[in-house]
Amino acid sequence: MQFLISMHINPAVLDALTDEEKEAIGTGHAALLAAVKESGELITTQALVDPSQAAVVRVRDGQPVVTDGPFLEAKEFLGGFYLVDCENKERAIELAAMVPDAAIEGLGVEVRQVMFADGPLEG
Repeated sequence: MQFLISMHINPAVLDALTDEEKEAIGTGHAALLAAVKESGELITTQALVDPSQAAVVRVRDGQPVVTDGPFLEAKEFLGGFYLVDCENKERAIELAAMVPDAAIEGLGVEVRQVMFADGPLEG
């Protein structure tokens, strides 16, 4: 079964962290990455740039309208994700609990099963 483990970031929370706490987040992600690679559960992982660098595309009257910045005014944004292939939702939750962001008040980690992908899904 495939699951998306997404990390929701609040810039104000990150800005308030000490350098040591920020370093611990990086170290924690490196450990998780090594573990899911070793177990064979990792499909891919990506970290995303700040939403201020995003472009929002809407089509109006058949023409694309592009605006800079995030889609919504929000305190939190998608900071990155791990796409994993594991036995069940319980295992995906175990992996999500290993994401260091989950231990920081004001940051969130979400687990969602993949419903559709290019090609058949197993499980």
